[in-house]
Amino acid sequence: QVQLVESGGGLVQTGGALRLSCVASGNIDGIDAMAWYRQAPGKQRELVANMIGNNIKYIDPVAGRFVISRDNAKKALNLQLNDLKPEDTGVYYCHTYPPYKSWGQGTQVTVSS
Repeated sequence: QVQLVESGGGLVQTGGALRLSCVASGNIDGIDAMAWYRQAPGKQRELVANMIGNNIKYIDPVAGRFVISRDNAKKALNLQLNDLKPEDTGVYYCHTYPPYKSWGQGTQVTVSS
């Protein structure tokens, strides 16, 4: 079983930056497929970025502004959010893909205009 705990969310103004972190614990040996999702109010949860092995993918609205990275020593998956926009507001979730499927509790990101 894998446990994920996110941190780093907050309230920032348009153009600001945040760094989200997701620390994994439990049976994490062999995990190489992780992702960040977000859910805006009234909308479905959507993929923001994922890292599968050495392959990285971003959705178009965040490409060039967000950076996903992995810190194996800290067992953490990070997401650097730059040049934030109000449409980036939402709860950001860390996720590990099957067979280690797990979700964190989420961290709130609010971007004011």
